[in-house]
Amino acid sequence: MRRHWLARDGSDELTLVFSGWGLGAAPFAGLTGAADVLVVDDYIDLDDPLPEVAGYARLRLLAYSFGVASAAHWLARAGVRPARLVAVNGTLHPADPQRGIPPETVSGTADGLNAENFVRFCQRAGVTEPVPAIDYHAAAAELRVIAARGAAQEIPFNRIWIADGDRIIPTAAQVLAWSEQAAVVRRIPGGHMPFRPGQSWQEWFA
Repeated sequence: MRRHWLARDGSDELTLVFSGWGLGAAPFAGLTGAADVLVVDDYIDLDDPLPEVAGYARLRLLAYSFGVASAAHWLARAGVRPARLVAVNGTLHPADPQRGIPPETVSGTADGLNAENFVRFCQRAGVTEPVPAIDYHAAAAELRVIAARGAAQEIPFNRIWIADGDRIIPTAAQVLAWSEQAAVVRRIPGGHMPFRPGQSWQEWFA
């Protein structure tokens, strides 16, 4: 996995973020109120133990989009238990006709990935900052690996945020996917990309 340190000021608490596919750390750069923030992406290989985590007394984890299933797979492999675990606009079933993105959509995105189609994806997601620069071949391979890896085992989340107008992972699919954890689900307005500069990390971990 790739690492992006947004802040590293020597706190005893680490905010670990599993970002969405193709978006890197940019969506989280404007969030405030955390001293140490590590964003990871590139989910080809989830056997990376992220040894940086062991240096902290407390860990909280926010997983976004396809980072939700990837984080759950990683937690199971690494044996890590965050003090607080949050999902935002994602499910444990990344390529699923009812509880995620239909598999044919995922494979079609991978097969047709180029600059024009990635811009279109970012627009549908609601990305307002400049479109990230990505390696299209590597990003397509990552999509195929995520789909082939399949669903993650159900684990309890402390909070699950679902956007009312998600055009990437359909809102109805998310609601169905989290039906067993409905008590911790909160609905938010907007689309797939809900993060904005000036928001606090605490808002998302509430």
